[in-house]
Amino acid sequence: MKKNLYPAFSVLLVDDELPWLRSLTMALNGEGGINNIIQCQDSRQVLDIINEQNVGLVLLDLTMPHVSGEQLLTTISETFPSVFVIVITGMNQVDYAVRCMKVGAFDYYVKTNDVNRIITGILHAIRIIELQRESRDVRSRLLTDRLENPEAFSDIVTTSKKMFAIFQYIESIALSKQPVLITGESGVGKELIARALYKACAYDKPMVSVNIAGLDDAMFSDTLFGHKRGAFTGADDSRSGLVEQAEETILFLDEIGDLSQSSQVKLLRLLQDGEYYSVGGDQLKRTKSRFVLATNHDLLSKQQCGEFRKDLFYRLQTHHIHIPPLRERKEDIPLLLEHFVKAAAHELGLKCPPNIPKPIPALLSRYAFPGNIRELRSIVYDEVCRNKIMLSADGFKDVINYRQEIESNPDACILGDAAILQVFLNAQRLPTYSEVEDILTEAALDKAGGNQTLAARMLGISQPGLSKRISSCKNRINK
Repeated sequence: MKKNLYPAFSVLLVDDELPWLRSLTMALNGEGGINNIIQCQDSRQVLDIINEQNVGLVLLDLTMPHVSGEQLLTTISETFPSVFVIVITGMNQVDYAVRCMKVGAFDYYVKTNDVNRIITGILHAIRIIELQRESRDVRSRLLTDRLENPEAFSDIVTTSKKMFAIFQYIESIALSKQPVLITGESGVGKELIARALYKACAYDKPMVSVNIAGLDDAMFSDTLFGHKRGAFTGADDSRSGLVEQAEETILFLDEIGDLSQSSQVKLLRLLQDGEYYSVGGDQLKRTKSRFVLATNHDLLSKQQCGEFRKDLFYRLQTHHIHIPPLRERKEDIPLLLEHFVKAAAHELGLKCPPNIPKPIPALLSRYAFPGNIRELRSIVYDEVCRNKIMLSADGFKDVINYRQEIESNPDACILGDAAILQVFLNAQRLPTYSEVEDILTEAALDKAGGNQTLAARMLGISQPGLSKRISSCKNRINK
């Protein structure tokens, strides 16, 4: 964005007292982070400004020369019903407040030196206006059946109508500041969707991403909020957190379903109020980051069994994108197959990608792909490594049959506890942990025919975890 304005619509301040206009503007800029502001001292100009500018909220004084605030309130409510009006006046009388609310004012405040309560009310009104505008935008975009910025989705290989509907929804919420929850099974491409949203938002600063699975409460706070010097042992210097680094861009938090209850409380306050404290700090900070969160967990089930906070669960439902699994959009398999074959050939330095026999797409379409697109990619890359001229339909068939066998009977290739124990009891010496890790890694890769995704599933670890173990094993051998 060339200029980062918040909110996307203008907030019109109307008051004949210039000092109050200046002080309220400073407070809105500082405490509220609101910088899309228009000032007006002459009440006769208000209707023209609303008519010509993208005004969504008017902060209106009642006692002004020329045209009174009450007259303006009535006219605005009748002529511009989508524009919210908050009355901020020095008249502390109940009958005035009641009269204004009946005419159509969203809220009523008395001028005071403590503007925090007023700012809170203004931010609340802004959120409601944003939601109303987003709702209208979603309806209009879905009716047009087109994309305004198709380049934002160029990295996602699909021909699915379900995915196209998701793209339309992403465009409709691009200008919103509300958090976005992305759900879907492992391997469906949640981070790709987050990056598509980032591109649709057209931020100048790069997106900031972090996987928060496995972070304890202390690590979660330090990673997101940073710390002050001396906050804990080893904190020799102050460090900014990812929230501060992601100011005015997207902060993508992956695997939020694994957060502890205490971390969930901190995340809720961050999303709800945009406020946080750095570790060891006593200064309240505000953020303009846009939060995008992802999980492969069923948050509703976790919430119902008490593992996920109810208030955080409902806070995350403002914008929700659920990515369908690959088995529900099998029309994408031929496209993805061709895409991954070309990518693998390029990575291996082949002059031409191998040919794809016609039976292979149909063969792959009969497989459920529990690992979704990530699993398809691993199968294709492995086959391209084996067959650099023409892919083998039999090779794909063998891999799929083997995976289906493991899915239906996961214990088929695993020794029982007693058998495993007997192996060690009969040994002359017990192997070290490192040796056992190397033996298990090698055995799993051998059983899986070199396929790391399948080997990782046998070992009960993630594919990145297996890759680290393979690297560690190679390093020990080289030493």
